[in-house]
Amino acid sequence: MPLPKAELHLHVEGTLEPELAFELAARNGVTLPYADTEELRKAYLFDDLQSFLNLYYELMAVLRTEQDFADLADAYLARAAAQGVRHAEIFFDPQAHLARGVGMGTVVEGLSRALSRSESTHGVSTQLIMCFLRDQSAESAMETLEAAKPYLDRIVGVGLDSAEVGHPPAKFREVYEAAAALGLRRVAHAGEEGPPEYITEALDVLGAERIDHGLRCMEDPGLVERLVRERVPLTLCPLSNVRLRAVDVLEDHPLPAMLEAGLLCTVNSDDPAYFGGYVGDTFHAVREALGLDRERMRDLARNSFEASFLDHDEERRARYLAEVEAYEFG
Repeated sequence: MPLPKAELHLHVEGTLEPELAFELAARNGVTLPYADTEELRKAYLFDDLQSFLNLYYELMAVLRTEQDFADLADAYLARAAAQGVRHAEIFFDPQAHLARGVGMGTVVEGLSRALSRSESTHGVSTQLIMCFLRDQSAESAMETLEAAKPYLDRIVGVGLDSAEVGHPPAKFREVYEAAAALGLRRVAHAGEEGPPEYITEALDVLGAERIDHGLRCMEDPGLVERLVRERVPLTLCPLSNVRLRAVDVLEDHPLPAMLEAGLLCTVNSDDPAYFGGYVGDTFHAVREALGLDRERMRDLARNSFEASFLDHDEERRARYLAEVEAYEFG
């Protein structure tokens, strides 16, 4: 039985395994530029963020219908449940689909179909977070928020993802203000490729309640002090950091130093189909590579529930935390 945990940094499009990609391609009459799943799996061995993003967006072509999005989310939830996930806060990228002529309703209704039955099917509670692509315009982000308005009963918050460098958080000030006025929670990718200043900007300008990645905060002691004082959660993705060269090898990951500093760190899988493992695999990998003891692993699991957007259901959060405390390591 795996350690119970929440996953807070997970792009549903990044869970598209080669087998499902080919299955959906066949269903929708899409021709992929790969001979078979084996050749496609080799393409997943990219070496930087841009080559990853190119493949990531190319493969989205297979996602066309509500059923495709439901199947994608369902496949993730089944894997996540098997690895101990009890609660998942799932990102999706509507602009990447809208640009292909796939409507907001198709995406949200499809994902919601899987999410609404996740608890009964997989024992996993879920929330949906809509991300804006930071390498697109602020106007496009605002149009996306507008398009999402009929579906806000199924969307808990907004996020900011894709290529970070050259796209500071402040670019999205207005759309985040509009999202806040609609009662949406706010998170943002910052401090992965971008400098520590982007983390500060995400907090001060966007009102981000949680920082996705945040790895580079360690370059700024004053920022670390602030993050500890304000208990701002960081959703770290160690396997992703290695694959995208933010960290050379997992053994060099600053996670132990970050925990030692008192930061509220969580461990997540990001885009698990592409980065070599789902969240349970990631927990195992950091435990082995970084020599984290059982209590440190328990801390990470506890942090994941404390950092989650379960404020509307403190009873559920308490139940999940009790599972973490009662867990007996093998």
